[in-house]
Amino acid sequence: MKAAYIQALGGASGDMLLASMIDAGLEKSELENLLLDLGLTGVSLQVTSAQRGGITGTHLDVKLDSDSKIPRRWQDFVRIVEASALSPRVKSQSLEVFRLIGQAEAAVHGVEPEHVHLHELGTLDTLVDVVGVIFGLETLGLEKVFCSALPTGSGTLRSQHGLLPVPAPATAAILEATDAPSYPPPSTLPVTGEMLTPTGAAILGTIADFSSPVMQTSSTGYGLGTRNPDAYPNALCLTIGELRDINANSDLLILETNIDDSTGEVLGYVQERLFDIGAKDVWYTPIQMKKNRPAVLMSALVNSEVKDNAVRIILNETSTLGIRIRSVERIEADRRLEEFHSSLGTVNVKIKVLNGKDIAVSPEYEDCKKISLEKSLSLIKVIDRVRFEASEQILENLEAF
Repeated sequence: MKAAYIQALGGASGDMLLASMIDAGLEKSELENLLLDLGLTGVSLQVTSAQRGGITGTHLDVKLDSDSKIPRRWQDFVRIVEASALSPRVKSQSLEVFRLIGQAEAAVHGVEPEHVHLHELGTLDTLVDVVGVIFGLETLGLEKVFCSALPTGSGTLRSQHGLLPVPAPATAAILEATDAPSYPPPSTLPVTGEMLTPTGAAILGTIADFSSPVMQTSSTGYGLGTRNPDAYPNALCLTIGELRDINANSDLLILETNIDDSTGEVLGYVQERLFDIGAKDVWYTPIQMKKNRPAVLMSALVNSEVKDNAVRIILNETSTLGIRIRSVERIEADRRLEEFHSSLGTVNVKIKVLNGKDIAVSPEYEDCKKISLEKSLSLIKVIDRVRFEASEQILENLEAF
């Protein structure tokens, strides 16, 4: 599956997203044909190569004549899209973005969506940015979009309503409505101003899965913002590639603590309790503590939803006074369990899958143990025989990766 990962290095806006697609291979002529399909006049695209903070990329400026700068309602954008000959996918996702913008503005101003005035977002460049990005996804053949968390910026911005906080109220409402993850810049940076626009937030909140994919990269594009601050690169990175058959799980935590005065029975009991509540793994590592005392490092790999229970068990059942917690990412190959009829008997085997192909098999211990006892064979010989026969039958078309 062809997919894209968007890293919002210095924020995100509609023109930065569209510029990154141009930088990654989307032809300007295709976007100019899109303007004709939408029936837009007085609109042109200025594409230039530039640098932001040492990053070379593409800057897009949507030029409007005086008539095109007249503010429109979001419903006007909806009518233009619905009347066009665009594909159902482009129409549907574009309309979803515009409705999200309209609902966010309505919530901010305390009016019904049909009475919303978009002000700065009401000119045709917003229409070009939104539809252009959705059109670009289809043209580039991108079936799935992933995205990093979004930096919001800091300080204030000036609008037709006066001075507003960053993120702008409409941006904050969109983030809330879409559950898109965001974060302020570090306090060590000077005031950045707006890094995430309402249009950028609405597009990404509609099309993106906010997680980290594993991909084989085929192309990369950088979309540049208009400002060129010293403190950070005003750019976003678009990486295009093929999704790999590997799952990246970033909702994992490692709980660690040093223990020097618990018996093996207690440690075994704690391990069992942690597995019972859903820990992915629990292990002990020999260490030496102060004054050369022998001890163990207890480590537990857990999902965030079982963290509190795991912490409670460790604190209640061991002598430790504190637990270290850190986030980790685990990459998992796909797998499936199949019943295999070997020459020794029926055994469940676990099959590892990568890029849609079976690459390894592993017999289940309990099944092999049962055969070992029934046939008076050594366990290792049973495991080796079943693995060999299953590999011969299941992995017959194995290719090098």
